[in-house]
Amino acid sequence: MSTIAPHLSQGSTQPTGIPKRRKKPLRRQGYKIFRVAALTLVVLAFIAPLVWMFLASLKTNVDIYDASKTLIFTPTAANYETVLGRNNYFSFVFNSFWVAFASTALSLIIGVPAAYSMSRFAMRRSALVVLMARIIPGVSLLVPWYYVFSNLSMVGGYGVLILSHMFVALPLIVYIMMSYYDSMPLELEEAARVDGLTHIGAFLRITLPLSIGGVATAGILSFIFSWNNFMFALVLSGAETKTLPVAIFNFVAYASIDWGGLMAASVVVTIPIMVIALFTQKYIVSGLTAGATKG
Repeated sequence: MSTIAPHLSQGSTQPTGIPKRRKKPLRRQGYKIFRVAALTLVVLAFIAPLVWMFLASLKTNVDIYDASKTLIFTPTAANYETVLGRNNYFSFVFNSFWVAFASTALSLIIGVPAAYSMSRFAMRRSALVVLMARIIPGVSLLVPWYYVFSNLSMVGGYGVLILSHMFVALPLIVYIMMSYYDSMPLELEEAARVDGLTHIGAFLRITLPLSIGGVATAGILSFIFSWNNFMFALVLSGAETKTLPVAIFNFVAYASIDWGGLMAASVVVTIPIMVIALFTQKYIVSGLTAGATKG
């Protein structure tokens, strides 16, 4: 008893040496609730239109206008039969994929070495010119483009679509890769040059393999832009080279809109991009944040 008594205060059964647990402040709990609520609202704001689009693609036009059948309705696949069967949307899917792939590949072949040169040799004036090309609104170039390409008999072909998409994709790739190369240490290339490599050899053997994350990021963003582009394809494409965004516009008539077919076509356009973004999100995040810090 004499050894226990010193550890107990008078009128208490709890040892004085053990600190009492403190309750979390109400302010911290309120902040946590606010954060969860804000994230929930943001997620719902992004997901709700996609859910509505998918549900509308399974409805008739009458059910779409009926508010009582927003969630409870009899699904139908007629809209997808119209899109994938009668309207031959698979050819439009091929057109979109080919234009996006070709414009992205050519932009990477040109843009990645250009970004390396601008970063390593401090070509800031050239970078400024590329930035100006990125800032210029694309709609201001459509009339000159149409005039020039029509005189060259290129309007309606794949080449003019690929070139027009490269005009926007190339500056995007250059600026993403410039920030990526600015964050990479020069010591690796200097060591390679000491071993006898030239600037081109050091780029191909050392720098380029280390910048695959940035190349993947730039390529993915360029592909997504080209896949979603509507304005250039609307003016410069032909009946055989029409892309998906332009084909969707066919569901909008002068007197009416086929909402069911429009939503089904939108789902067809959206799913490939969502799958690509889902499986490549780590490259997008790592590539976009690579140039945030140097060293």
